[in-house]
Amino acid sequence: MAGSFDQGLVALYTTQFTTNLELLLQQKGSLLRSRVSEGMHVGKMASPIQQISPIQANAPAGRFAPKELTQANFVRRWVFPQEREINQLIDTFDELQTIVDPKSAYVQNAVYAIGRAWDDIIMQAAVGPAQVGQDAASLSTETFDTTKYQIPVDFGAASPVGLTVDKLIEVRRRFRHYHVDLDADPVTLIIGSQQEADLLRQQQIVSEEYNDRPVLVDGRIKRFLGFDIVVSERVPETTPGSVRGVIAFAKSGLYLGMWKDIVTRISIRNDLSSEPWQVYNQVMYGATRTQPGKVMQILCADTSGSDVTP
Repeated sequence: MAGSFDQGLVALYTTQFTTNLELLLQQKGSLLRSRVSEGMHVGKMASPIQQISPIQANAPAGRFAPKELTQANFVRRWVFPQEREINQLIDTFDELQTIVDPKSAYVQNAVYAIGRAWDDIIMQAAVGPAQVGQDAASLSTETFDTTKYQIPVDFGAASPVGLTVDKLIEVRRRFRHYHVDLDADPVTLIIGSQQEADLLRQQQIVSEEYNDRPVLVDGRIKRFLGFDIVVSERVPETTPGSVRGVIAFAKSGLYLGMWKDIVTRISIRNDLSSEPWQVYNQVMYGATRTQPGKVMQILCADTSGSDVTP
């Protein structure tokens, strides 16, 4: 009998679990939305920008001669909406058996997912087909000109190489060549982790001898040659397993059209067993390239793989 009391408080030991709910590793929302042009729309399609072609000054035909008409051409860019939604259910019976309230984490997880979807469509629009024309009846497709706006994977080398300073200098030269106003139009370079590693191995990046101010900030490259640098593992591969197409763009060169920004509704589904919580998110958006000369693609040797989707 006495032995049963020798356990002391052992018989009253409890197991405690945390109330924290941690999201697994993922890109936390959009990295690009704030770096492109944006507007709100309604309707089945929208023209975010109307463009006028350059004109030239002509010499007069002669003294007192009739004036010659100088007429510019006009064109519209078009963006088309895509519908997306995320619907999550939380069983109320399950909720009663845990001390964790998951609703806020469910909402945050959905917001992150939608942000990544924005980045995906922006990068697709950067080098994908764009729709131009006066109206819906006269649309034509503008393809991305790889001869003018794509830097080869072996640029400045005898074989395929990763991201190099020479490639960035060439991108800057081409932006200048096509009259992109680098002083007034911020330029973003979106790269993957392998391209960041490529740059960190180059003296022109890490050595202060080549720069008027430090390029590395807390071990990260945030700005170089006038490019604001963003690292994302969602940069698409152009050749799976060997080549990644990183993108440089002026802010006015890419456009994100919003028909509906993120809407979040948390409600009780009375029509379902256990009357679960429904966490519902809805969004409607589209993207387009506004001008080909404002977007460049840099092909980089990359064998890091695409195993990280989120």
